[in-house]
Amino acid sequence: AELKKASKRLTCHKRYKIQKKIREHHRKVRKEAKKRGRKKPKKDPGVPSAAPFKEELLREAEQRKQRLEELKQKQKLNRQKEHEKKRKLEAKKNAAKITEKAEGKGSSGKSKAKTNKLLDKNSKKSFCRELKKVIEASDVVLEVLDARDPMGCRCPQLEQAVTCCGGDKKLLLVLNKIDLVPKENLEKWLNYLKKEFPTVAFKSATLMKDKTMPEQFTKRRARVDLSRTTECFGSKCLLKLLQEHGKAQNKAIQVGVVGFPNVGKSSIINSLKGVRACNVGLARGVTKSMQIVHIDKQTKMLDSPSIIADPSNSALALALRSIIDTEESGSADVLEGVDAILNHCSKQQVMMHYSIPDFRNTEEFLTLLAQKRGMLKKGGVPDVENIAKLLLCDWTGAKISYHSQPPGSQRPPPYLTEDKIAEMQECFNLKNLEEENNNTVQALKYPSPASSIIFQSAGMANGTIDENKVIEVASEWENLETSKEGKEEEEEDFTESDDDQDDVEEEEKDVKEVNQALALVSLTRHFLFSESEHSNSLSFSLDKTADEDDAYDFNTDYV
Repeated sequence: AELKKASKRLTCHKRYKIQKKIREHHRKVRKEAKKRGRKKPKKDPGVPSAAPFKEELLREAEQRKQRLEELKQKQKLNRQKEHEKKRKLEAKKNAAKITEKAEGKGSSGKSKAKTNKLLDKNSKKSFCRELKKVIEASDVVLEVLDARDPMGCRCPQLEQAVTCCGGDKKLLLVLNKIDLVPKENLEKWLNYLKKEFPTVAFKSATLMKDKTMPEQFTKRRARVDLSRTTECFGSKCLLKLLQEHGKAQNKAIQVGVVGFPNVGKSSIINSLKGVRACNVGLARGVTKSMQIVHIDKQTKMLDSPSIIADPSNSALALALRSIIDTEESGSADVLEGVDAILNHCSKQQVMMHYSIPDFRNTEEFLTLLAQKRGMLKKGGVPDVENIAKLLLCDWTGAKISYHSQPPGSQRPPPYLTEDKIAEMQECFNLKNLEEENNNTVQALKYPSPASSIIFQSAGMANGTIDENKVIEVASEWENLETSKEGKEEEEEDFTESDDDQDDVEEEEKDVKEVNQALALVSLTRHFLFSESEHSNSLSFSLDKTADEDDAYDFNTDYV
């Protein structure tokens, strides 16, 4: 059975009671009005005949009324125009969607073409372009190598491009992060590399004073010198070598600094300059374009983006040398990289370093490490993905000490003939270089061979220097940008024309004039009738909504 609606009929007793209450309320209101004494609102007397410029004021008032009416009409017309434009836009968007669905493949091909056109600074092709600029512009190219895996940081394509380009272009090897390997291992690598290219042992300063930041002061007003936190070793040797080459050439030289990500290219420039001139960070690919830094009158340093690792490289080389954004990269790539690193290390040393019990596979190692460091998700589940990303950052950064052994026999690559080696070593004082390297080696403190993890290098890492050989993968955010641009283009078709903008400006001028006239009249009236006018001041609101006019006042309701 359906429920019946409640009846609105009242009992006579209740109805009469409500009417009685209303009568009492009205009586009460009338009594209070009598006590107060009813004051009739004074009528506006208008402009008195004795007032000066009476006719002019009346004429101005009429003109103002006409202008206000015209303005209201213009505003209505503008609103109608806007509504029409919106309708047209919506209609065109709907039509475009229908045509896209109909075309299908054709529209997808066009969107792909747009994504290819959008080459921003983060794209690999732009990195290659900037790197090529640096190589072409520089007289001396510094290839920066990580002392923990120097062979893995060497790029044969880059070395071949520099040595076979002709001219007086020279290639120097800079062995950076020498404080993270044992002393004996460092000496072995210096002896191995100097037979192919002139090699400089270097340890860059990690914290530099930023020239863009103001000087910091402590409570005692003493200056905090950030450059003293970590000393730089090998900078004098490298500068001396470059200056000697400049004098031999009898001109100002440009020095390009190149290498794979996180080898310390920008840090070397900052150390030579003595100020933080280039941005540095733990993230890979911080430098996105060529940057020129003046060291002195004779030497200019050119900072370059990282070399892009070729996809044909081994999993280990891709894990340590490719530009991986740990935030955006997939968990499978990161886990594969960690697995490759653990397979090329001594298991016992890894267990000792991380103080972790025996593990069967990479996932078990990461779960144990996550539990130890407290990286847990909801419900105490180990956060394997984030710990893997953190581990990759540690291995490419300057946290972990590991070392690889140089090859047993000296086998230079095919592009390095004896003539090329002699040509590269020409114009450099190799005896002085060896002495300076020995001094830097003796000055530093090194980790003991037992505390440093033994690492098996994967050999030279192939890199792509030619822009055309780079395979660009269009990311999701690029597709989003293209869709946004497409929408903007559609909206541009229906933007206001110059004539409409002129009309709007004219309306704004009219409004200003009316407001000024209103202010002038109010001043004259205030001057003539200061007492009578205050009670009946009228306010003009052009854009007052209908809801505000017809609003119900709940204070007048009766109980």
